[in-house]
Amino acid sequence: MANFKSTLKKVLRFITRKIVFPIYYNLNTLKPIKDDKVVFVELRLPKLSNSFKELYKCLESDYELDLRTHFIRQGFEGNARKYANMFSFLKDAATAKYIIFNEAADIFGLMRKRKNAHMLSTWHACGAFKKFGLSTRDKEFGDSGIEATLYPGHPDYDMVTVSSPEIIWAYAEAMGKENNKACIKPIGVSRTDVFFDREYINKAYDKLYSKVPLAKGKKVILYAPTFRGQTKTAYGPDELDIGLFYKNFSEDYVLLIKNHPITHKRAEIPKEYSEFAIDVTELLTIEDVICTADICISDYSSLVYEYSLFEKPMVFFAFDLEKYFDNRGFYYDYEDLAPGPICKTNEELVKAVRELTTSFDDESPYRKKIRGFRERFMSACDGHATERIVREFFGADIEKYRKNRSANT
Repeated sequence: MANFKSTLKKVLRFITRKIVFPIYYNLNTLKPIKDDKVVFVELRLPKLSNSFKELYKCLESDYELDLRTHFIRQGFEGNARKYANMFSFLKDAATAKYIIFNEAADIFGLMRKRKNAHMLSTWHACGAFKKFGLSTRDKEFGDSGIEATLYPGHPDYDMVTVSSPEIIWAYAEAMGKENNKACIKPIGVSRTDVFFDREYINKAYDKLYSKVPLAKGKKVILYAPTFRGQTKTAYGPDELDIGLFYKNFSEDYVLLIKNHPITHKRAEIPKEYSEFAIDVTELLTIEDVICTADICISDYSSLVYEYSLFEKPMVFFAFDLEKYFDNRGFYYDYEDLAPGPICKTNEELVKAVRELTTSFDDESPYRKKIRGFRERFMSACDGHATERIVREFFGADIEKYRKNRSANT
């Protein structure tokens, strides 16, 4: 029965991705392009993610454009609803002059870019930590070599925005753009602009104290692990010993736990520690916690790139490093890359947190490492990425849609 379901799934994927969807999309491309139409597509989330928010806000506030958003909800909706969302997106995108992605999917790879249309990927992460896309080919996390070739996850982008020149090679490999590296532009990542906005940071603190009153008068330890397993069945790790952290840090700190947004199952916090540890996955955005955390504990999550912009201490809880490497792999040597102590046990983790919270000044070796990490991987993120992306992707054509254009001429 399992083999039958697996075969049926493969047949359905082939029919939809190689026949039905391409025909439907191409039929809709027979209609004329609408020069003012901009389509954003989210693969999994039910609302615009931080990869799009600043860019969408800029386009909405400064230009008279036809902005469209699509939410496919892959991995979160049943087939009927998911396929309806896919057809809706393909129909809308077929006549859009601008299509903006932040993830990879076989439905995106089948899309032929029309003449005079433009495609942008803002991607959903900074830097290049854990491998993704074609870099995971034939690994447990990725597609087989045959599937990766048959079902490309990326269309013919005009531009992919990344956080520094250092990582162009990794994105070219992951997206299959080795023959078109020029499309990968180290002009910054739009989502990072908020970290240079003092008003935004102050509001993040206000939101923290409103949503988590326990944090008032205390410092914040953030635990933000990436998910485990496949994206469709993603779950959060539960190896953190909250009781041990309570014993060591509850007098001066609160512990905020922020799970990856696609996790379906999250580790529970024991009730006896509810006055110390809080799951803020639904309460605060990742930007909120990055702005307000005094120390960050992560593992293999790319959020450490954004966190490095603040040059605050971070610790890496890599209890399953060997297994994770076999499952997915990294673009750089993990132990050389991580700009903080790497811990395998909770006891090591508590010791590292204590040491970093008591000795982290300008001369700290870990602070110097974080500074170098930031310069190497986040050099294009300076608070002005969104305006550069608008200028370079949309070009001069967009100026005819600028609001109050006559007043400025």
